[in-house]
Amino acid sequence: MFLKNIFTIVFCTFIMAFGLTDKLQKKVDKEIKSAFEVETFSMQSKTFSKAIELPSEFSNDTFFEIKKDETLLGYAYVSKAPSKTDEFDYLILFDRDLIIITSKVLVYREDYGGEIGSKRWLKQFIGKKSSDELVYGDNIMAISGATISVKSMTNAVNNVLKSIKILQQNNEL
Repeated sequence: MFLKNIFTIVFCTFIMAFGLTDKLQKKVDKEIKSAFEVETFSMQSKTFSKAIELPSEFSNDTFFEIKKDETLLGYAYVSKAPSKTDEFDYLILFDRDLIIITSKVLVYREDYGGEIGSKRWLKQFIGKKSSDELVYGDNIMAISGATISVKSMTNAVNNVLKSIKILQQNNEL
């Protein structure tokens, strides 16, 4: 029984460490279908030179090319950001030109601050590109009661945009 429990824990950790969970993948798929107006598509992990230092993590389970047949539709970035006492999962979808077309808080694990998941607040990121800088309280609205999460999401998107800029400058994207 003990070995079975150990095996189960190791197996679950292995699955969690590599790739998106089924629940998260379903949410990502739903957003991709809606944003790109497609029913079928493929998500392929995109990797980059490890020699390039980036503000955000770009690994096998964070950055993906989205294709319909062999046609590139855009890109998806899936990651976590810190909230007050936990983390939340978020998604950023980019078009072919790496301009944000939508963002979504996929899983929010706090009792307070969940307002950052509202479409109204998240639409601020639409149209942003690697040359843009997001500033809390300036071009990003504050939300009363969600200050930590708002700042965290703003920093996360900023870091992803900075990372994309670095990758573009290094001809990786």
